[in-house]
Amino acid sequence: MLIENIIFDFGGVILDIDPQLTINELVNLGYPDAEKLKSKDFYQQVIRKFEKGIFTPDIFRAKLREFLQMELSDQQIDDAWNALLFDIPRERIEIIERIKHNYPIFLLSNSNEIHYDLYVRDLQLRFGYHEFDTLFNKAYFSFDLHLCKPDLEIYEFVINQEGIRPDKTLFIDDRIENIEGARKVGLKTYHLERPELLRDLFDEKGFLKKNLKEIN
Repeated sequence: MLIENIIFDFGGVILDIDPQLTINELVNLGYPDAEKLKSKDFYQQVIRKFEKGIFTPDIFRAKLREFLQMELSDQQIDDAWNALLFDIPRERIEIIERIKHNYPIFLLSNSNEIHYDLYVRDLQLRFGYHEFDTLFNKAYFSFDLHLCKPDLEIYEFVINQEGIRPDKTLFIDDRIENIEGARKVGLKTYHLERPELLRDLFDEKGFLKKNLKEIN
């Protein structure tokens, strides 16, 4: 299979995340119902609208206070919201740099402004990249596009914007629903599942390993 381009997810592929850490922080602040924070209602009413850029950070904080029925400061909210993010591993930046010598590479992330500000600062201070567009050929973030995975429109936007052939483009994501959305528009896909890591997909020179059997 000839792959000419690669599209990477961010959280769960390049950056490690653990949403349970944000839930723990909100519980520590006094919210009594951890299970409600895992609910579809919470995702649809608060998180997804923030990821699509429908909510600004200020509106997101207000909606979160309303959902939680708690009076929290902006800093308390931001600290709890950012708790799920780990630092970007240096090894993965080095892998991305090697891969870029061999393929046009793109980033496609469901994200939001508060998280973006934190990890772009990490990218700048620790790795010297001004923004993700300088690490990748182009980086696409849901809050900027007002589109979200796994909706088909976000994949179609990237395909059309970059003029790439979906049947020669590999999309790597850790969430099966995002993989399924990408397949529907004709992208080749790889579902990255722990304990597998990004480094396991590429050889030392940054080429896709020829024995990957899950690309479809």
